[in-house]
Amino acid sequence: MGVFFSYIFLGLSLAAPLGPLNAAQINQGIKNGFVHSWLIGLGAIVAEICFITAVFFGVVHFLEIPFMKTFLWSFGAFVLLYTGFESIASSQTIEMDNNRQKDSLAKTFSTGFLIAITNPLSILFWLGIYGSILANTINRYDQIHLVLYGGAILLGLMIWDVTMAIISSGFRRALTPRTLKRISVLSGLSLVGFAFYFAMKAVKMLFHI
Repeated sequence: MGVFFSYIFLGLSLAAPLGPLNAAQINQGIKNGFVHSWLIGLGAIVAEICFITAVFFGVVHFLEIPFMKTFLWSFGAFVLLYTGFESIASSQTIEMDNNRQKDSLAKTFSTGFLIAITNPLSILFWLGIYGSILANTINRYDQIHLVLYGGAILLGLMIWDVTMAIISSGFRRALTPRTLKRISVLSGLSLVGFAFYFAMKAVKMLFHI
């Protein structure tokens, strides 16, 4: 059980650092409430399950090709730039009226999925850290434990997802509309910042800088 809980803690540690996904969750939580914030994280978890499957079957070696890395940095920059500007533009419409039109659940889920699946930093993690963990686990445990410990990492990610959704939706109830608008703008700017970082990495990959 100690090993199982250590893998849950690993999942929590992976999800905790501030990144584009957390910024998107905060943005959805303060604008649309718990469910939308939770769906951002759920979309990301589905993407991470795809990564785990890819690592398990060795497909991720395809992603080590320079062209694919450049494409992923570029597409990730586009997704984050679009999401960030949309967040900033929609911040002026934040109201405390629960009857206002919200983003669709499908769109919110797909946003979380796209942010995660196009984030080269996430891909590098699953290539590196999880690949090493997988190799170590295969050598020490059977396939049942392999699935169990992979599930423990996902459980840690899910716990963080729910925690972020509760906190961000709690902000929505506790803060004034003006403050919520400012937070929405800040989260949008952070996404734009990550987009420019991704774009710079794509340019460096493209021109071998």
